[in-house]
Amino acid sequence: MQAASDPNSLATLYIHVRILLGMIVGLGLTHLLRHLARIVERPKVRRIYWVHLVWALFMFVYLLHFWWWEFYLSHQTRWNFNLYLFVTVYALLLYLLCALIFPESVDDYQDYRDYFYSRGHWFFGLLAVMFAVDVVDTAIKGADYFRHFGPEYLIRNTGYILASLVAMKTRNKYYHGGFAVVALLYELSWILRRYEALLF
Repeated sequence: MQAASDPNSLATLYIHVRILLGMIVGLGLTHLLRHLARIVERPKVRRIYWVHLVWALFMFVYLLHFWWWEFYLSHQTRWNFNLYLFVTVYALLLYLLCALIFPESVDDYQDYRDYFYSRGHWFFGLLAVMFAVDVVDTAIKGADYFRHFGPEYLIRNTGYILASLVAMKTRNKYYHGGFAVVALLYELSWILRRYEALLF
């Protein structure tokens, strides 16, 4: 199926896709906020771990970034089921990362630190996949859009992927702490430098 050439039809189709993406993003944000509120309400039930909370904040920022960023799909003039499936799976991947950051229960673990290192290989494995999929998502928006980021974009994503693969294999607290802080600060810098306004 191709989108109609009529701009009104294109806008209607994009809104149809964006509603589903918005629902998934909303679920991810709700999941993060609900569990953060639970920690605030009952701080002594399970000991928190600052590295874990930094990654939760990273996912919160990334979800907001994703929703802002996907505005560029409004310029997509050709839609088919494969493209629709791809962007939906990407959004579902983000929700899954949120679910891994905050499970429904940590009763099987001593605290959030124990949970983070016990299940971290799943989180960082999916994080690496997310940044690989991100490259495809950016390419979908067009060659000009992809090129305007310059070499920093591929260096950024490659760095995230490699750092995530290392994080899957190590429990070194200094590595994990450094990775979490650098990832969050760089993501904020990337958004402010590249996406402060939706102009292209």
